[in-house]
Amino acid sequence: MPLYRRIRDLREDHDLKQREMGVILSCSQRVYSNYERGDIDIPSPILVKLADLYGVSVDYLLNRTDNPKMAR
Repeated sequence: MPLYRRIRDLREDHDLKQREMGVILSCSQRVYSNYERGDIDIPSPILVKLADLYGVSVDYLLNRTDNPKMAR
């Protein structure tokens, strides 16, 4: 199972392509694909941006919790 499976699942749930995510995150499609596969670590600012985009916690993205809600 890819390290960042939830990131891929959330992208697909929102009907977004990797290319579109590259635009949103200001990176190439290839870099974004590498993030999803876990080939390269996702920088903290990108994780925060993804969490904000999907309305979930960074811990959820990193599989540290099964609760997607962000703590307030």
